[in-house]
Amino acid sequence: MSAPQARLVLAADRQKAAPLDPKQPLTIGQASNNRLCLAQQTGVSEHHAVVRFSSSQGWLVCEWKSRDGTFLEGQRIQSCRRLGDGDEIRLGLKGPVLVFELTDTPTPAAPAKPAPSRPNQIDVNGQPVAVSEILSAAVQSLPRHPHIFSWWLLLCLTGLLLLPFPLLFWPLEIGALSAWIVLGSRKQHSLMVVLRDGRALRHGFSNRRTALAHRNGIRKAIGAGSSHAR
Repeated sequence: MSAPQARLVLAADRQKAAPLDPKQPLTIGQASNNRLCLAQQTGVSEHHAVVRFSSSQGWLVCEWKSRDGTFLEGQRIQSCRRLGDGDEIRLGLKGPVLVFELTDTPTPAAPAKPAPSRPNQIDVNGQPVAVSEILSAAVQSLPRHPHIFSWWLLLCLTGLLLLPFPLLFWPLEIGALSAWIVLGSRKQHSLMVVLRDGRALRHGFSNRRTALAHRNGIRKAIGAGSSHAR
């Protein structure tokens, strides 16, 4: 797998970014020997986390020796987790947030075009919301049938009554196992947008890739709005 160009951007100040080198892991922490030294950031350990490239898995973020943990999209990681464009890495419980971004290789040729203006409003589930009112955006992927294991277990136990009748028992068990595998793998993906007044808006998507694309667009709009405000 060839390494796509990527960088880490400080969410609080998007002007600060660290390019990623697939040949050299990016060590993160307060100690001066880290490639990304965050000596002035509270909540960051001496040797906190590592971002590296794997030829088989792509870009990864790995827990190192942190005191308060490393979080990817709000979930604490124990070893290494794969990174996707727009994912947020939080260092510690109250530490800084780093945004992982894939960057395109610049191509010479066509004359430069003016950058498109950022939208002042974003439509969330049919409701227009001002970008300045959005606090955060995240994608949640939850099982579509959360109780399928309980139903499968109940059906299997019930099927034991048919054990003396193998022609009935085995088709029932195989059918129950197939239903568990198929239904258990289905998930529903929701984009949750949290507003500054505390409200949360949700919008469902049929697949995770589309939900992540909308999330990334909202986060970039938020970042552009905050940088313009400064």
